[in-house]
Amino acid sequence: MKSMTVLTDVWGGFWAARTAREKTLLTWGGLAIGVVLAYSVLWSPAQEGRAQLRESLPAMQRELAQMTAEADEARSLAPAAQSAAPTGNALKEALAASLAQGGFAGAQVQIAGDAVRVEMKNASFPTWTMWLDDARKQFKVKVIEAHASALKVDGQVDVTATLQPAVAVRAAH
Repeated sequence: MKSMTVLTDVWGGFWAARTAREKTLLTWGGLAIGVVLAYSVLWSPAQEGRAQLRESLPAMQRELAQMTAEADEARSLAPAAQSAAPTGNALKEALAASLAQGGFAGAQVQIAGDAVRVEMKNASFPTWTMWLDDARKQFKVKVIEAHASALKVDGQVDVTATLQPAVAVRAAH
């Protein structure tokens, strides 16, 4: 508060010492500086921004139309991608990678005609059945043959299974 009083006193002393002509010149000069400052800080940047937006808007609209068209195309292709199941060597590689990710590092995966044969020793039966269900859904395979031999440790088995793409099974019938 004290600094405000000091400032008011200083300004009052300065203003009182000016003649009427000086006061008029200072008022109009301050007003002119205020207008120039307002124009350069507020109005001019806003006008330039509008001009830039006006120039870039058509390109942005074209990009939006292209992205919308691509999104529509992706949505229309999604069902086809979901129904495409790997076969042959691609199925073998996909199953081998899935087994490794599921913790079945010692699994042997081989191509057997249009099917894939999976052999594992000392596997957890519950984990195996969960993996098999996931593989059935993810890779669209069907178990055409499976053998499981119980081991002395509860829940552990030696497993041999032959998996075939579900599309090939339908075509064979």
